[in-house]
Amino acid sequence: MLPQGIKKAITDNPKKLANLIDLVNLPSTLREFVGQSQISRLGCFVRVWSYIKDNNLQDPNNKNVVNCDEKLKSILLGKPQVKLAELPALIKLHFPKEAK
Repeated sequence: MLPQGIKKAITDNPKKLANLIDLVNLPSTLREFVGQSQISRLGCFVRVWSYIKDNNLQDPNNKNVVNCDEKLKSILLGKPQVKLAELPALIKLHFPKEAK
């Protein structure tokens, strides 16, 4: 069962959900990181988050900050540190703009 907020978001704007779950052809840098040629934005975010957790890249003093290794820097604009709140926007930059 979905939380009430998510249900409302889906019913109010189903196109927004489609943008998160539609498969997209990835640019080469993201393709190398994810290991697939197509993935959804949501799937990509999950892969990046798993990579961060598996490699203990969260700052031990501030869990809201990610210390990027070279592989992560390659997809996050070369930033040495990124706040967790910035991650979705930085990943979204790799995906094509939606047609209006």
